Amino acid sequence: MVSNYHELVKTLQECSAACNHCFDSCLNEEDVTMMAECIRLDRECADFCSYLEQAILRNSPFVKQLAALCADICDACAEECGKHTHDHCQQCAKHCQLCAEACRAIA
Repeated sequence: MVSNYHELVKTLQECSAACNHCFDSCLNEEDVTMMAECIRLDRECADFCSYLEQAILRNSPFVKQLAALCADICDACAEECGKHTHDHCQQCAKHCQLCAEACRAIA
């Protein structure tokens, strides 16, 4: 089962890394208060991508359901990050969109 999801695991890792980078970068922006929702969703998305990766690696019977939820979380993060012009936000939005697509493909 795990070998069927090799590409998804890679995409989840990349999305999580992009979200963590965005989260950290948002904390250094001039108006951190304006970035609050972006920061919140970055954390949510990074954590859930990591959780789904672990679920896949342990052959969880809930992978498809978790992937559907992960796609929704990635969509929300992509939408929020897409509102900001910072490069880290735009890169995060791109990775989240790709991850949402990959999750939906198996959900």
